This record gives sequence, C-alpha cells and structure tokens, in this order.
Amino acid sequence: MNAEQKVLAEARRILDAPLYADLGGDADVSFEFFPPKTEKMEETLWESIETLTPLGPRFVSVTYGAGGTTRERTHNTVARIAKETAIPAAAHLTCVAASKAEITEVAHAYWEAGVRHIVALRGDPPEQGAKFVPHPEGYQNAAELVAGLKDLHDFEISVAAYPEVHPDADCAKSDMDNLKRKLDAGATRAITQFFFSPENYFRFVDEARAAGIDAEILPGIMPVTNFAGIKKMSAMCNTDVPGWMARLFEGLDDHPPARQLIAATIAAELCRKLYAGGVRSFHFYTLNRAELSYAICHLLGMRPKDISK
Repeated sequence: MNAEQKVLAEARRILDAPLYADLGGDADVSFEFFPPKTEKMEETLWESIETLTPLGPRFVSVTYGAGGTTRERTHNTVARIAKETAIPAAAHLTCVAASKAEITEVAHAYWEAGVRHIVALRGDPPEQGAKFVPHPEGYQNAAELVAGLKDLHDFEISVAAYPEVHPDADCAKSDMDNLKRKLDAGATRAITQFFFSPENYFRFVDEARAAGIDAEILPGIMPVTNFAGIKKMSAMCNTDVPGWMARLFEGLDDHPPARQLIAATIAAELCRKLYAGGVRSFHFYTLNRAELSYAICHLLGMRPKDISK
C-alpha cells in the first residue's frame, strides 16, 4: 500500500468509527515552555514537565526573550531539564539585542550544560509593533544565526516556519526563500507557527517541497484557553482566526472549565485531521499548562512510557 492509499484508507476509517478510536499510538510529540518569572510559576512549570514526561517527548524547548534576566531563566530552566529529566532539552536563542560574542557565550554555556538542541530564531523586537533592527555587532537574521551556531558546535537546530507568511515578509515566496536559507545554513527541521486550518499546513508543506525543501516541517499546535489573548497573538504573527472559533468561545469569559473543554476539542480535532493526512509528529505550545496537551496526546493514542533516566 503506497502513501496515497494509506491516507485514503485512513480517511475512510474515520468516517466509519469514532474519530479517536483505535489510533495506532504511532504519533510523537514535543512541547514548548516559557521560563518562569516567579517561584509559583516555576512550580507550575515543573508540574507540567512531570505530567508530560511519561509521554516520552522527542524534546522540550524553552523560549527566550531579549534581556539578561530572561536569558538567565531560560538557561537555568533548560539546564535543569537536561540534568534532572530524561527528555532532550532545546533552548531558544534569538538575534534580538545580542552581539555575536554574547550569543557565542550563551551557546558555549548550553553545550557545557549538555544541551545539544537549539531553536534558532530572529526574534521579535522588544517593543510590540516596532521594526526589527539587528544588533550592530550581532547576526542580521536567523540564517546567519544558524550558520554561526553550527560553526561553534554540532548543534541540532530547529527554526521557525510560517504557513500563513511571516508578517515582515514581502510575499510568500520571499518568506519561503528565507526558510530555505535557514535550512541550507545547517538547520535540521522547521517548526511552524501555530495555525487553525489543516489545509494551510498541508498547502505550506506542498509549497516547501516544490521549493526544494525536504527537511521535516513540524506542525506547531496552540491549544486556545484565552480567546482574546489568542486573537492578539494571531494578529502579531499573521495567523488567521476562523469565525467559527469566535462563536465557540462566545459567552465563556466567566467559565474557565468550559473554555478548557472547548479548547481541547478544537486542538484535538486539528491534530486528528493532520493525523488523517499522514502527520505523525506534533509540537505543542503548552503555555506551561499540561492538561490540554496531555488530553490531546491521549486522544492521539499515546500512552505513558517508561523513560527513566
């Protein structure tokens, strides 16, 4: 049975049985967290990591913002994951407000801490709505950052991809050209910005293959718990929020448990449609909350594994 026949067979099967019945458990996942700002947030983060660890993620990544204290929290969190868990830890690094020398120092520190995976990003300006301006002694873009990191150590490197086009790109073609430059510079895979339409992901992958990109394009999944917040984030990264989503969250501002149920349903349905199209790897933007990601993974057929260190 070839790949197309397998997809057709899967499509027929989901019409004949409950959507999540008897999935093969052959999906794998990764999770993104952000560094904690307080002791309480650190406690929540580690509870989330402990909850998701039994699912045996390929890796977990920790975001990174401009500014010294945020960088330190990211480093401390990633180093602790590498030291105290069996999960491969990935650290975000950006070009924002950092010289090449500063990035070199951070990259060496990660390598010494046992971190072998970097998520290399251009990064967003510290001030919302401002135009990105490279550090005068820094990397101009993510492709340069990837090349610089590869010169330092043999890191595994993930980069960002935008199925609905980066907001700063001139057009879809220039955005795809930029993605190719990052991969050609030595990146291993691309992780997409979150999206809500499986068709947008499949179209993007087809266009990437046509452009000569054969690297893995890992879909980024964002479970929505705060609809107002996701609208703001979507506007910043050029992600379309469908009208039906607004209607589903309407009237739930004062009903957090109901919002969580809706959020789990929407994200799980998106993953199920991607799965039906042959996708077997998913990257979850957890927002340091484990419940929704764990539930979706369970629906995808995943069960706890023995991954003791």
